[in-house]
Amino acid sequence: MSANRMVLDDQTAYQTGTEVELMERLLNLNGSLIVELGCGRAGTTRLLAEAHPDCRFIATEVDVIQHEKNQQNPAQNISFRLEGAESISEPDCSVDIVLMLKSLHHVPQGIMPQAMSEVARVLRPGGIAYFSEPVYQGEFNALLSLIHDEKRVREQAFMAIQGLAQRGDMELLGQYFLNVPGRYASWEAFESRFLDITHTKLQIDEQRYRRIRTAFMKQMGPEGASFLKPHRIDLLRKWNIS
Repeated sequence: MSANRMVLDDQTAYQTGTEVELMERLLNLNGSLIVELGCGRAGTTRLLAEAHPDCRFIATEVDVIQHEKNQQNPAQNISFRLEGAESISEPDCSVDIVLMLKSLHHVPQGIMPQAMSEVARVLRPGGIAYFSEPVYQGEFNALLSLIHDEKRVREQAFMAIQGLAQRGDMELLGQYFLNVPGRYASWEAFESRFLDITHTKLQIDEQRYRRIRTAFMKQMGPEGASFLKPHRIDLLRKWNIS
C-alpha cells in the first residue's frame, strides 16, 4: 500500500496503514539528517534508510544487548549509538528530523523533561519532531496490558509532548491517528517479540504466562493472529526565529 492510498476508517476516524507510509506523506526526507531516539530493532529506520539513500540516519538505543545486535547488522547510511534521549551527541540546531517511535513512554519520568529539551536543542530552525505513541485502547493493547500495563507511562509521555509543544521555540503542527496492521504467524513469534525482551524486566509467573498465551490464541486464525494497533502521532516544529 503506498502513502497516497492510506485508508480512512469512518468508524474510528483512524487512518489505516503503516508508520512508514505516514512518514512519507508528512515528512520531507530528501537529504535529511534524521535521529531516531530509542530505536529498538530500528525496523522503521532501516526501511526509511533503504528508501532514502541520500539521507543520513543516527539510531540511538540504551539497551546494550539490542545496541550490539543492531551493530551486527549495519546499514550504509545508519550510525548506531548507545545513547539516551536525555543526552544527544549532536550539536545545537543540526538535525532535520527527530523520531521517537513508541519509545518516549520507556524514558524514565524523571528525565523526560530533559529529553524533550534535548530534542528542541538539536533540531535546526524549521526541524520536525515526530512522536508516535500507542493509544491505550483496543484488543492488542488489552493483550499487551497482560504483559505490562503502560497506562501511566503513556500518560506521562503525552504530558511531556504537551510540555514540549508549549515551549516558546516549538509549535504543534498536527496530531494524527493511525491503525497499524500487525500479524503474528504463531504464539512463538509473538512471544519472541514481546516477552523475550531485554529492555524491560518482566515479572511473569506461570499463571500469568498462561493467561497471556490464552488471550493471544483466541485471536489465532489460519494465517495467524491479526490486530489493528492504534497509534497517536504528534508532529512538532521548531520555530524558525531570525
